Amino acid sequence: MTETTTQAGENSVFSLVRQENGIAHLIMDVPGETMNTLKAEFSEQVTEMLKEIKDDSSITGVVIVSGKADSFVAGADINMLASCTTAEEATTLSRQGQMVFDQMEKFPKPIIAAINGPCLGGGLELAMACHARICSDSPKTALGVPEVQLGLLPGGGGTQRLPKLVGIQKSLDMMLTGKQLRAKQALKAGLVDDVVPNTILVATAEKLALAGKVKAKQLKRSLMDKLLEGNSFGRKVVFDQASKSVLAKTKGNYPAPLKIIDCVRTGAENSPAMGYQVEADHFGHLVMTPESEQLRNLFFATTEMKKEDGVEGVAPEKVAKAGVLGGGLMGGGIAFVTATKAKVPVRVKDIAHNGINAALKYSFDLLNKKVKRRFMRHSEMQKQMSAITGTLDYSGFNDTDIVVEAVFEDLSLKQKMVADVEQHCKPETIFASNTSSLPIGQIAEKAERPENVIGLHYFSPVDKMPLAEIIAHEKTSDQTISTTVAFAKKQGKTPIVVKDKAGFFVNRILAPYMNEAARMLLAGEPIEKLDKALVKFGFPVGPMQLLDEVGIDIGAKISPILTAELGERFTAPEAFDRLINDGRLGKKSNKGFYLYGKAAKKGKKQVDETIYGLLGITPSGSLTEQEIAKRSVYMMLNEAMRCLGEGVVRNARDGDIGAIFGIGFPPFLGGPFRYIDKVGAVNIVNQLNQWAQQHGDRYKPCQALVDMAEQGTTCY
Repeated sequence: MTETTTQAGENSVFSLVRQENGIAHLIMDVPGETMNTLKAEFSEQVTEMLKEIKDDSSITGVVIVSGKADSFVAGADINMLASCTTAEEATTLSRQGQMVFDQMEKFPKPIIAAINGPCLGGGLELAMACHARICSDSPKTALGVPEVQLGLLPGGGGTQRLPKLVGIQKSLDMMLTGKQLRAKQALKAGLVDDVVPNTILVATAEKLALAGKVKAKQLKRSLMDKLLEGNSFGRKVVFDQASKSVLAKTKGNYPAPLKIIDCVRTGAENSPAMGYQVEADHFGHLVMTPESEQLRNLFFATTEMKKEDGVEGVAPEKVAKAGVLGGGLMGGGIAFVTATKAKVPVRVKDIAHNGINAALKYSFDLLNKKVKRRFMRHSEMQKQMSAITGTLDYSGFNDTDIVVEAVFEDLSLKQKMVADVEQHCKPETIFASNTSSLPIGQIAEKAERPENVIGLHYFSPVDKMPLAEIIAHEKTSDQTISTTVAFAKKQGKTPIVVKDKAGFFVNRILAPYMNEAARMLLAGEPIEKLDKALVKFGFPVGPMQLLDEVGIDIGAKISPILTAELGERFTAPEAFDRLINDGRLGKKSNKGFYLYGKAAKKGKKQVDETIYGLLGITPSGSLTEQEIAKRSVYMMLNEAMRCLGEGVVRNARDGDIGAIFGIGFPPFLGGPFRYIDKVGAVNIVNQLNQWAQQHGDRYKPCQALVDMAEQGTTCY
C-alpha cells in the first residue's frame, strides 16, 4: 500500500496520510506531550486540512486517529483559559471551537473518529462532530465530558450534540456529573456506532468511511423516554427535575450545572443556532467565575503533585510486595487499594482468622459489585483477589518491601509491631504506620532502624478517600519518604508530606472546627441547624453527622493526645463523655446524634432527640446559619495558618489539597489558604480578636496570621 503524507504547516499537530483505497488518515499528535489536548491555534490547522481534503478528488473519506498509543484526545488545554481577561474573550474561544466542529459536521465527505483510550471533554466534542464513531474495547477507552468538575460546560457544541446522540436525560446525567462511559456503555447509550478490538479499529473505521456518507443514527429511546423527551410538557418535567436535584446537591454554590441545563433546554426548545449561542455565552461567563478559577487551580495543583517525588532528586525504590498488619476496616481497605490499584501482592496479618476473613471480604464485596455491574470479568476479579493472602504469624513477610500497620491507637502495641517487622522482614523493609494522631517519632523510639519508620495516614473509607498523609519523623530517611510517596500514588492516592506533630495536618485543623460546633450545640444550637449551616457553606456533611460517621469514640481518643501535645484549645467539651458512657458511638453502634437502624425512617436523616436530655440542653438556637459556619470555619483557618507557620505542611498548596481531599473543604473555595487570601488576613484577625474578647482565648489569632495581616502578605 502506498501512502503519501502532508502536514498543515511546519509545526502542525495534524498530518494527512493518504491510503490507496481512497481513505485518508487525519492523525493528531501534539509534539512533546504524552496526551493530545486541543489548543486554540489548532482551529486554523484543521480548517487548512479540511480544505485540502475537500479539494483532493482522490480522497473519498477520512478517519481521524490519534498519534498517541493509548489515548485519543484528553480534552481541551485549560491553560488557554487563564489568558482570558473578559467573558467575551472566553466566549470567542468557544465560538471558534464550535465553528471548526460545524465545518466537520457539514463536510461533504464522511469523517469517522477511530477512538482508542481517553476521549474526554473537547476530545469527545471533536468525535461527536464526526459522522460516526468507532471505539476500541480497551479498558483504557473512556468517553465523557468532565468540564463541570472545572466549573465549566462543554463549550465546543457538546451541550447541543450530546442530547441528539444519547437523549436529553442521559446527556444531562453525563454533563452534570462528569462521569465517563466505558466502550460498551457508550455503545449501549448510542454515543458510538461500534466497539471493536484495537487491532482492527482503523480498518473498521475505513470500511465505514468507504460505505459513503454515514446517516445519523436514530436515537434509540424507551417508551418512557419518548413520552418525556418527545414533547414540551415532558421536557419541562425533565428540566425542572434536573434543576431541583442540582440545587439540592450544590446548595447553589456551583453555577455551572444550572447553565448546562439551560443550554440543553435552549437547544431542545429553540433553534440549534440559539442553542450554540447560549452555550458560548454561558461558557464565557463561567470561565470568569471565582468558582471555576478555584477548581482549575485545584486541577493544576494535583497535576503538579503527580510529577513530584517525595524528596526532590531522590528516586523511589520499587515496591514488589507489601504487608498489612490488622485486618479491620482500615487494614481491609489498605489491602484492597494495594492489590487492585497498585497491582502489588499484599499479605495481611491478624491475630484471628475472622480478622483475615474480614479483610478478604472487604475486597470481595467491592470487586463483586463491579462484576455484577459488568465493569469487570469474573476471571479478572479472581486474579485480583489472588493477590491478597492472609496469615496469623509473620510467614511470607520476609521479602516484603513495605509493611503498613493498621492496628489500634496504642503506642506500646505499635512499638511492638515495629520490633516484630524488624525481626521478621529484611533490613530495608519500610514500616509505615496508619496512625491518625500518635507522633511517628514516638512509634519509632525503640526502633533499631528508625530511618525506615514513617507515617502513612489513610482516610476512611480507604477505597474512596483520595488523600494520604505521609509523615516523616526526624530520623526518617529521604529514600523512605520518596518510596512511600510513590507507593501511595500507585494506590491511587494524592499524598502530601507533613511534619511529625500531633494530629499531623488534616485532623489537627479538623479538631478545632468540630470542637467549635460541639460548643455551639451545648449552647443550645439544634443539631440539624449546625449541620445544615456547614453543608450550605459547602462541606459534604455537617460536623455532627461527620462525628457519627467517624465514630464519637474515635474523636474522644484523639482529643487528649492533641491537648497534651498542642495545648488547651484542643480540649473537647467534657459533656461529650456522657455520650460514650451511654454507648453512643455513632453510626457503627446504631446510636449517635442521628437515628439509625430500625428507629430511622427511610429517606431524610432524623436527629435522635433524646441526646438533648442526655447533654442537659434545650435546643433553641440564637445564631444565624452564617454565624455558625463562620465560627467553625475560622477556627479551622486559624489552625491551618498555625500549621503553615510551623512547617507542618510544606506549602499552602499541599495544605489546600489536604483539606479538600481529606475533609471535604469546599473545592469551589479552593481550600483554607485560598479562602484566607479571598477573605483577607486583616478581616479574619479582626473577627477572631472580637470573638476572643467575647468568648475567650481559644479564638486568639495565631502569630502567622497576625504577621500576614500586619505585613499585607498572602498565602499565594
